[in-house]
Amino acid sequence: MRTVLGDIAPAELGVCDAHDHLFLRSPQLPGQELDEAGPAAAELGAFRAAGGATVVQWTPYGMGRGAAELPWLARESGVGIVAATGLHQAAHYAPEVLERVRADLAGLFVAELTEGIGGTGPRAGMIKVAGGFHGLDGHARHTMAAAAEAHHATGAVIGVHLELGTGALDVLDLLCGELAVPPDQVILGHLNRSPDLTVHRLAAEAGAYLAFDGPSRAHHATDWRLPDALAALADAGYGDRILLGGDTTTAGARSVNGGPGMPYLLRRHRPRLELSLGEDLVTRFLTANPARAFAAEWRRTADGKADG
Repeated sequence: MRTVLGDIAPAELGVCDAHDHLFLRSPQLPGQELDEAGPAAAELGAFRAAGGATVVQWTPYGMGRGAAELPWLARESGVGIVAATGLHQAAHYAPEVLERVRADLAGLFVAELTEGIGGTGPRAGMIKVAGGFHGLDGHARHTMAAAAEAHHATGAVIGVHLELGTGALDVLDLLCGELAVPPDQVILGHLNRSPDLTVHRLAAEAGAYLAFDGPSRAHHATDWRLPDALAALADAGYGDRILLGGDTTTAGARSVNGGPGMPYLLRRHRPRLELSLGEDLVTRFLTANPARAFAAEWRRTADGKADG
C-alpha cells in the first residue's frame, strides 16, 4: 500500500477512512475550501483520538490536494495518508486547466504514481475519476480511459466518484469490460447516495469494491437506510466488498467547525452499524476490506522507471 510516507504492508493499515478529504478546492464549492493545514491537522487528531489509523484522500489533480503538506501531517498525527492522482468531472476545473492536461492524462497519472505529485511531492497511491448522473459523458470516458492505461502501467487501484451514487454498472461496463481493468481494482464511491439494493448486488457480483461514504448528510439516503443496504450485501456473501468513509468536502462539515467531520465515522456511525450488523463485520469493513482494496501490486512502467 502506497502512503505519502512510503509503501507499507496492508496489515499496517489499521482502521481506515476509505474516502475523505483533508484538502479540497472547487469552483462548485465557493467559500467552503479545505485549504489550511491547521484545521487539517486538527481533524486528523480527532480521527486518531476516535481510533482511526489511516485516511485515503480522494482529492485528484487540480483541486488543491495540499500534497506538500501531507507528509508532515502524517508524521505529526500518526495517521497514515494515501494521496490520489486522477481527474474529477469537468465542472470542477477551469477550461484552461483541462486543456493543459487532456492530451496526456495517462502520462500525468503515471508520473504522479511513480515519481511524485508535481515531480517533487509524495507519490499518489490511487487514481480517482468520476462518472456523471446515470451515465458517462465524453470527459468521463476520456478520463477513465487514461485511468485504465495508468492502472495497467502501475497496478494502482481506481476509485470512482458516482454522481449521487448512480451509473455504477455503466462504469463497470467501461472500465472492466472495454478497458480490461480487473473489477477488484475498482472502488465505486457514494453508493449510499442511491440505495438501490439490486445495483449494489450486481456491482458486488462483478467483483468491485463498494464504498459507502459521506454519513450524516440529510440530503442523501445515507444513515437510516445504510444498515439494511449493508446487511443485504453481507447476507448475499459480499461482506468482503464493503468500504466505509466520511467524505468531508467543505469547511463547515469539519468536526473542528461544528460538523460531523472525520471522527463521526468512528464516533457515531460505527457503533450504530455494529448494533445492526455486529462488531466483527463492521470491523472488517474498516480494516481487512480496505487493506485488500488499496493493496496494489505496484509494477514498473514501460520506460523502466522505478515503481517503489
